[in-house]
Amino acid sequence: MENQIIHTDQFQLSQTDFVIRILVAIGIGLIIGLEREYSAKKEGAESFVGIRTLVFVSLLGFMGGMMYYLLTPIVYLVIFIAVFILIGISYYVTASKGDIGTTTEFSVLLVFILGSLSFLGFIEISLMVTVVTVVILSSKFRLHSIVGNISVEEFYDFIRFVVITLLIFPFLPNEFYGPYDVINPREIGLVIILTSGLGFVGYILIKLLGTQKGILLSGILGGLVSSTAITWVFSKKSRESPDIAHPCATAILAASSIMIIRVLIWTYIFNRVLFHEIYIAILIIFLIGMAVTLYFYFKESNQKLTTSNIPLGKPLDLQGAFSFGVIFAIILLVVSYANDQLGDKGIILSSGIAGLTDIDAITITVSKLTGVSLGLPLAANAVIVATISNTLVKMGISVWKGSAALRKDLYIGYGVVLISLFISLIFLN
Repeated sequence: MENQIIHTDQFQLSQTDFVIRILVAIGIGLIIGLEREYSAKKEGAESFVGIRTLVFVSLLGFMGGMMYYLLTPIVYLVIFIAVFILIGISYYVTASKGDIGTTTEFSVLLVFILGSLSFLGFIEISLMVTVVTVVILSSKFRLHSIVGNISVEEFYDFIRFVVITLLIFPFLPNEFYGPYDVINPREIGLVIILTSGLGFVGYILIKLLGTQKGILLSGILGGLVSSTAITWVFSKKSRESPDIAHPCATAILAASSIMIIRVLIWTYIFNRVLFHEIYIAILIIFLIGMAVTLYFYFKESNQKLTTSNIPLGKPLDLQGAFSFGVIFAIILLVVSYANDQLGDKGIILSSGIAGLTDIDAITITVSKLTGVSLGLPLAANAVIVATISNTLVKMGISVWKGSAALRKDLYIGYGVVLISLFISLIFLN
């Protein structure tokens, strides 16, 4: 049996584990110390911590944890207080020079705790926190730049989202009302939060990353908000500037591919059983869609879209989110009625009609009803039919608003995607 350094009823530590854990503790001090020392030199500032100091702090946390078990918990407490006093002295000195920031001081305290966690064997957690810490520390100027670019409207929209999420949503009744007992205020509220949150995230990503990095990125980010909106915007651009029709087709196909992933997200959130039933078919459709997108992207990679700014609109479209919640409730009633009065044909018909306007609402609705009033195979078919319907609508928008070159590309792109959708529908049956 391997020699044990510590062996009690509460804790055991072998020599091998000791070596591994102390190396992890040293590595944590090295990584965070390197970042702090580099940042101090880059800013031309003096700092009381560097690589060696933070390695020692991490080892203090590690050895303090060891003394906790070998001697007495008081030793660990004394070491912690000593480190805390040194941090306090450091802050007093730096603050007296006009630097009132506490980032470095908190970093030292965190390194001490991570050293203790490494001793206890929480290696994965320690490394994960270390990575997050380094990312945050190294993003100082980028974060300051982001904060400086936040508008008043964006700030207040963020506050509104927090208020709705934390102060209103928890108090919505979690009971079923209305015909067929399918209207649940808590569930509708969750749908509103998720859809508005998705739009908000998409807005932030597009604003931070921009659309000048390439048309493919524009379509992918825009697809997080609305693939139909992207189709409308870039179809019009292709008619205004026919020479950028091929990049516009790439953006539209990319957004439509991301829309397919949203189907997986909604089914995973609202019905895992349905998710496991359709995820292979949906992933195949997504991969085919992205393959077609990349084909057009690399085919026309020498073309640049210099006017590829997607209109961001509002940061938080609460009116649109509430409208979506109303549509969701209506579709719940329509699908339940169709299932009750028309059977399977009614579900497929209502899914096709709902898909003409939006894929999210019908996907969430079908997910909520699967296992309650809808069978699993029927629900899977309904989701695919809605996806086909939505794809046909975007193809129609492209034909109506787009240039001849755009239509030619999308006939090929959407044609391949539609074939994969119909194959998936056959496969599910």
